[in-house]
Amino acid sequence: PRGIMKIRFYEEDAPGTVENFVKLAKEGFYDGLAFHRVIPDFVIQGGCPYSKDLSDPRVGTGGPGYQIKCELSGGNQYHDRGVVSMAHAGRDTGGSQFFICHSRTNTKHLDRKHTCFGKVFEGFNVIDKIRQGDRIDKIIINED
Repeated sequence: PRGIMKIRFYEEDAPGTVENFVKLAKEGFYDGLAFHRVIPDFVIQGGCPYSKDLSDPRVGTGGPGYQIKCELSGGNQYHDRGVVSMAHAGRDTGGSQFFICHSRTNTKHLDRKHTCFGKVFEGFNVIDKIRQGDRIDKIIINED
């Protein structure tokens, strides 16, 4: 494994998005899925259920079977290094796919278009180690 990333959620700014991600994580939805899209100095993206089999031509198009609303009006809607945000195919079409930003360099255009719902606070170096096809072993939710 490449390492562990710890994320703090933006529960105040994106409550529905956080709730959805936590629910999917607790159900084990993300276990074994790949980071199917890795673009240097931009993002690492995962959460597509079809990525269990990377030869599936549908990789990158899947979701949980429903869509969630974008939450773009809260604070913290700023795509900086380590920010976790929802991927989508147009407004209010997100579900399970998410991305983590490498840096601010190429992400400014995503602000207020994709819902930022958390940020890595430990394991920044892991973001840079992730390669396309690397798998998520498990997402563990710690409630404090």
